[in-house]
Amino acid sequence: MIEYIKQPWPWYVAGPLIGLTVPVLLILGNKSFGISSSLRHICAACLPAKIPFFQYNWRKEVWNLFFVSGIFIGGIVAAQFLANPHAIAIHPRLANELAGYGITHYNNLVPEDIISWRSLLTLKGFMLMVAGGFLVGFGTRYAGGCTSGHAIMGLSNLQWPSLVATICFMTGGFIMANLILPVILSL
Repeated sequence: MIEYIKQPWPWYVAGPLIGLTVPVLLILGNKSFGISSSLRHICAACLPAKIPFFQYNWRKEVWNLFFVSGIFIGGIVAAQFLANPHAIAIHPRLANELAGYGITHYNNLVPEDIISWRSLLTLKGFMLMVAGGFLVGFGTRYAGGCTSGHAIMGLSNLQWPSLVATICFMTGGFIMANLILPVILSL
């Protein structure tokens, strides 16, 4: 069983499991699935300032903090006990393309050549980690939620703003992966 859990799950298993969270949350407690709102709940709980954005009953959403804590703890458990000891297998053409950008280490899911403390001090690393992180955070707040909230929960509830947000997420992802990322990796 443990060997099955260690393997990547196909889309037709993982997708429905993720999709089933929507009706389970709605049926069990009329709750909405989303991750980015948990940061607001943490700030409202830990920093009781007179900022209107944080003036709400965050205790009603404490279940979300447990959910996000479970994701965090699950990530630690997976990294410690379920990690694949072998290098990540990628297609030879992709390996050649990445080698042209100086990315040659595939021991982790994220290549250490571009995401590490050492590369943070380079222009490429700063743009990917700091500027990219800021844009993801800004975009999440501007869109009123993250990809999980809009694409999984919002689309399931047939919400028009979630459709628009998901289309924008996908369009932005395609533009970034195919047009902007190759330029950044060439730096």
